[in-house]
Amino acid sequence: MSHAAPPALGLDFGTTNSVAAVARGEEAELVMLDAPGGRDAVFRSALCFWQDEEVRGAVASEAGPWAIAEYLEYPEGSRFLQSFKSVAASTAFEHATVFDRRYRFEELGQLFLEKLASRAGGAFDGIGRVVVGRPVEYAGARPDVALARTRYDAMFAALGAEVHYVYEPVGAAFSYASRIAEPATILVADFGGGTSDFSVVRVAAPGAARRCEPLGHAGVGIAGDRFDYRLLNHLVMPLLGKGSSYRSFDKVLEIPRGYFADFADWSRLALMRNRRTLAELDKLRRSALDPDAIGRMIAVIEEEQGFRLYDAVARVKRDLSAAETAQFRFAGGGLSIEAEVTREQFEAWIAPDVARIEAAVDQALVAAGVLPAAIDRVFLTGGTSLTPRIRRLFSERFGEDRIASGGELTSIAHGLALIGEQEDVAAWAA
Repeated sequence: MSHAAPPALGLDFGTTNSVAAVARGEEAELVMLDAPGGRDAVFRSALCFWQDEEVRGAVASEAGPWAIAEYLEYPEGSRFLQSFKSVAASTAFEHATVFDRRYRFEELGQLFLEKLASRAGGAFDGIGRVVVGRPVEYAGARPDVALARTRYDAMFAALGAEVHYVYEPVGAAFSYASRIAEPATILVADFGGGTSDFSVVRVAAPGAARRCEPLGHAGVGIAGDRFDYRLLNHLVMPLLGKGSSYRSFDKVLEIPRGYFADFADWSRLALMRNRRTLAELDKLRRSALDPDAIGRMIAVIEEEQGFRLYDAVARVKRDLSAAETAQFRFAGGGLSIEAEVTREQFEAWIAPDVARIEAAVDQALVAAGVLPAAIDRVFLTGGTSLTPRIRRLFSERFGEDRIASGGELTSIAHGLALIGEQEDVAAWAA
């Protein structure tokens, strides 16, 4: 008597959002996760910590939308961490200090997965195989791929199942292939929060022994979070002292740019709330030519305004995707900003990033050994793919009639789960 194989879990652990899907046989279904406002397939990749003497270690935590809810209830007493996937390959990141406790990357990841699984209604139980998406190119200036793999191995071992890693755009390709009936050569463009990844995949007709054949890949550590940085740099940083100076004995020096780089990085902003950094900023404030500006930066950090700032930036990005102008509004930590932003301005600010993204597309085509004319379909996925400038990049190069989209936040997890059901899953490993 034969027994059905245990189901496979596809897990898209994203910089901004995470999504899971479970495959049984040839079908995959998204895992609906409990959330304060009702069940949802999309779970924010965020953690919130707060002190509670009644729990072990005196520090309680939540993840996803529950983390956001806890933060909004008591922001000044919380520590809200988001986009922590961005430091997976960073040798500079050793730990995050939260209420005097140090968390390594893999510990943050294990905690996040524990909370995610607890909201899945038992969907993670009895899983035999887990297929995890990974970027083609990790975020960061000098990403250490081996370090990221070591951290991922430690993180996902907590699921207690056989783990495989597959490039995220390949997962999206497998999902898209399930929607088409004709052979095609497709370019998958996956735009997340931290990275933009590209895979060229040849899709065979349904019933083929090997439905999808990856031909080439490329990626760049630029995506939605970098676009956020551009907005912050132009709209917020001048009010926090960027470009201004301080006195050191008889010299006037520029305030170190590293503080502003950390402030504009969602994965590092919350970590600035530590005694050493705040003491350094207070010393700068006393010697700054514009002490009020540094004071505002300190207040935003101390009052844990990072999520609210992120939310204001995300809102103006969404508005600019639907209209030619949008209002940026933020008030908190002694900082009050209301400014009109045009899509033309925003596209000028992100132009250097779009140029690097386009270069990565070229690299993927070269790696695959195909010309643009050989691409039958371009499948755009990931939240940042909804940005008009990004879509225009592909419509101008390949033609609007070849552009396909859908399931921007869920296609990767869906495809990863389907790959988990393949007999030769190891052949897909990245």
